[in-house]
Amino acid sequence: MLLPHGYEGQGPEHSSARVERYLQLAAHDNIQICQPSTAAQYFHLLRRQAMRAWRKPLIVFTPKSMLRNPAASSPLASFLAPRFQNVLPETEIQQVKRLLLCTGKIGHELRIERAKHKDSTTGIVFLEQLYPWPEAELAEEIARHPEAHEVVWVQEEPDNMGALSFVMPRLRRLFPERRVLSIKRSAAASPATGSAKAHDLEQKTLISLALRGEGK
Repeated sequence: MLLPHGYEGQGPEHSSARVERYLQLAAHDNIQICQPSTAAQYFHLLRRQAMRAWRKPLIVFTPKSMLRNPAASSPLASFLAPRFQNVLPETEIQQVKRLLLCTGKIGHELRIERAKHKDSTTGIVFLEQLYPWPEAELAEEIARHPEAHEVVWVQEEPDNMGALSFVMPRLRRLFPERRVLSIKRSAAASPATGSAKAHDLEQKTLISLALRGEGK
């Protein structure tokens, strides 16, 4: 099931497919909840669903703007990879001091802003599958960055929506020796403002807070 989901300055019905509600339904490996961030990842996800022997419903969140986002495109070589990656690692920064974890579109925006500021200490990791929770892959990726003193969950959704309430307890249990923080919009009654100007201001603030290290 493909559900449009992404904070792109449109109305509430365009912004949220209610990730939090599907995560509330997830238990005993009954469904798969994914948000692929590149064309190749989307290809491998669909191929995995068609070919694997373990068959469970697949819920895919697909931001519309990524259809034409160059950052989400993939070279042909990526389509030859052996499988879908539940976690996409940090590949550009070597000496990581802080790690940002996120899903989908916001990760590309964070990488673009990181490059603008020539930030060489903040790593960005994409969590491509939320459920079943990819604990082993995530632990392996975090272990690659022993100097990262903070692990920060970054989401576009408000505090009372999105994957926050699902992800944060799992991160704190998995990484008790590190600071685990979060960046998100303030709790809201509506998934989106419906105002392009208000949305742009919120989005810029969100990205700035994430890269400045002001999580809670």
